[in-house]
Order: sequence, then structure tokens, then C-alpha cells
Amino acid sequence: MGRDTVGRRDRSRLERRSFLKAASVSTAAGAMAVTGCLGRGRQPGTVVMTAASDVAGIMHSDGDQPSIQQALWDAGLDDDIRVEIQTVVSDSAARMQTTQSALEAGRAPPDIHMMDSGWTVPFILRNQTVNLTERLPDETLQYVNDNYLEASLETARAPQGGDLHALPLFPDLGFTLYRQDLIEDAGYDTGGWATDPPRWEEFSAAIRDARDQAGLDYGFTTQAAAYEGLSCCTFNEVMTSWGGAYYGGADNLFTAGDRPITVDDQRVIDAIRMMRSFIAGEEEYTLDGYPQICPSAIVQWTEQQSLNPFAGGEAVSNRNWSYAIAETGTEDAFGEDLGVMTRPYAVSQQEAQYSDVGGTAVALGGWNLAVSPFSNREEEALQVLEAFANRQVMLTVFRLGGFLPPNLDLVGDVDPSDVGPVARYADVVQSASENAIPRPATDLWPEQSALIYQAVNAAYRGVQSPEAAMNDLANELEQSEAEV
Repeated sequence: MGRDTVGRRDRSRLERRSFLKAASVSTAAGAMAVTGCLGRGRQPGTVVMTAASDVAGIMHSDGDQPSIQQALWDAGLDDDIRVEIQTVVSDSAARMQTTQSALEAGRAPPDIHMMDSGWTVPFILRNQTVNLTERLPDETLQYVNDNYLEASLETARAPQGGDLHALPLFPDLGFTLYRQDLIEDAGYDTGGWATDPPRWEEFSAAIRDARDQAGLDYGFTTQAAAYEGLSCCTFNEVMTSWGGAYYGGADNLFTAGDRPITVDDQRVIDAIRMMRSFIAGEEEYTLDGYPQICPSAIVQWTEQQSLNPFAGGEAVSNRNWSYAIAETGTEDAFGEDLGVMTRPYAVSQQEAQYSDVGGTAVALGGWNLAVSPFSNREEEALQVLEAFANRQVMLTVFRLGGFLPPNLDLVGDVDPSDVGPVARYADVVQSASENAIPRPATDLWPEQSALIYQAVNAAYRGVQSPEAAMNDLANELEQSEAEV
């Protein structure tokens, strides 16, 4: 059994901060995985953190391989503090319910909750997170505030006052992946697409022609199932690229109750009509000038289902997250034939009616780490978060899992041979960070998100006209807002 670090709380925070700052970093392994029962009987010094299997698999190492745990120790975390993973499902909605059950019951462990950036704010508003601005060292807070992606920080701060209540572990950004070789073989020049994406008309024509010339089954694959990913991300991107917005622009994303409802605007309806054209071709509820390029099955697809045809060489393009770049950009996959860009667009920012919409857009995803106020190992949990805010720890998470660092400047500072193909697209990552659109992260979002994805999915399937679906949705959202 390790030493009980609770008995060492009298060690000055200055000593710990100095130790963290001076610690040398290596990627040596040797972390011991703690996989026993949680709660009573756990080893002293064990901090329990929730995570899905993708993070759990790289937290510890059985042999001489690098691990996140070892990187945390190398960054200055006391060597008698170990992070034990409580593995949870990958589905975001189910994880939110699990987190809510634990916090409403005042149950700990977990000591650290890994929270989706889309539903961190509701827990902050319910006083179910520790205020990190009051508890982390000043130099750590300054590094985070000066270097982390601002859009991610907004999802981890209290809407009133702006105090930090969670530490972004990794952001995620939506990318459009495409077979550069196939599109250029079809006669299109993709040379500027990486940082200057085409309009939707050009993109869809190129995808159609490349698909037909190569004899592939699919053109463009994406996620359009009735789930959180549709409302938060894929439709949010398409709608924004048309100059539309849920609540009248980016200024209203983090406050609820007194904001306009704009889902029934013509720009939003046209965005749905375009997607319906991509799915069904020239049928009812579609938009002229946009060919059929998507399989009808996308209305049931989430991330991996949409990626599989693209990764298997059966599709020209796929909308997905950074992990898809890591999977399909290797030399034994598509290598440098993989093109990556942000979303095509229909309306420029200058043509858009609302602030910060129009032009290319990418959805902001990712996960934050929040300390439970019910933890009896709060000090140790805070030390873990402090160690996560370290350059080499972020690079280790990037290297092992393909997760983007919250300090995106690091992407351009590393060799692709060291961390994988995502680093090859550092200019696209930077462009994505500048055009990131968060979901409306308010305490009403979980309820409103379900209303949105059900309505959009119904319109995509042609069950309702886009106008009827959005009019009904606007009424439902207005009623929800009125109840605040």
C-alpha cells in the first residue's frame, strides 16, 4: 500500500508548484494499473476518474510502454498518487446520466468526472463542481487561460463570473476528410481546400463526379442519426455554414431564457433542404443544384458507422473527428492522398445575418475534467489536474490516443512521425480552431438537444417538410425557454 497523501496536505502549495515546474519529463513507462473495486478499500492515494475505454486503455501500461499515468508522474505529480479509471460507456448522453446520478447523490468516488464539453456548464450551475480558479495555483491558471483553446475554456467556465470549474482534457473539432487523389482525377483542383474550403455546390459536384468516375458505392458519409451528435455537431456545422443559428447567433450560446429562437429562419430551412438533396436527390423537400451524394442510411449512422465505408475505400469523403484522421492518414491507409479541411459553406460571414455564423464552420467537441465537491481526496484530485496542464502530458495524450491537445499550438510543434498524421494537418487544425462553433451549453441544452435532433432527423428522412419541422421545433424551444 502506498503512503496516505491525505496526511501530507500540510506540505506547502509553493513547494508542490515549484516541483511541478522543475520536473523533467520523459515517456518511460512502469505505471501500475489499479483495477480493483472502487470506493471502500481503495488504496490510499488513489484518485478515481471516469473515462471511456479509449482513455482507460492509455492511462496505464503493463510493461515498458508509455502511459498517461507515467507522464503525470514525470510532470511532477506525487508518485504515491495514482489515477484509477472508472470505465464508463462512450455514449455521451448515457455518461451524463451516470454523472448526474453520482453528483445528485453526493457520491464519491469518482473524484474526477470526465465531462462532455456540451454538458459541463449545467453541472457548474448546480454547484456540483469545484471552483478551480479558487483552488489551482496562479501559474497553472495563467498557463491554461493564455494557451488553451478559448472555445473549449468557455465550456468549462461559470457563465456568470467566468471562474474556471473544469480543465479541458482534449478538444475535438469536426473535419471533412476526402480522397484528394480521386477528386483530382475527376478534374478538380483541391490545392486550396485545406484552408479555403469550397462552397457546397462545388464540393457536392466534385464528390459526385469522383464517386462516379471511381465506381464507388458512396460519395459523402456523415452522421445524421437522431442523437446528440446531430444537434450539437453535424447539423450545427451545416446550419452555421448556411448562416443559420439556433438562437440568433453565437452571442446567445451560453445563456438561456431570454434569447431569440431562429430555427425557423429560411437559412436553416435551406440547410436542411440541401442535406435532403444529398440524401434523396431531386425529390420533395430538396434544393436545386445539389446532387445526391449521401447514402440514405446516414439518417441512422453515428461516427464509426459513417467512417467505415470511407476507411474501407468505398466513399470519397467523410465528416468526422480527429481520430478519423489518425486512422485513415497513415501510410498503410491513404497517406498523403488524404485531404482534410473544415466544412464547405453556402453563405459567407459577410452575407450572414447573425454574428459569428456563415462561412466555413466546425463543431467543437471534447471533454473536460471536473473535480467532485464530494470527494474526500480533493487535494490529490487537484494535483492530478495540475499535472494534466503540462505540455508533455498533453503531447503524451496526443501521441498515445490521437486526442488533440487543448493547447493547439503544440500540434504544429511536433513531427508527424512522432505523433501520427494529425500533425501533418496543423494548418487545418488551426483553421478549425478559428472557426469552431460550440453547441449551446446551457442547463436547458440536454432537453433542447433532443427536440432538435428529433426534428432535424425527421426532416432529413422526409417524414416532415423542413418548414413544418422547424416551425414545430421553434414552438417547442420557445416553450422550453419560457419555463426558465
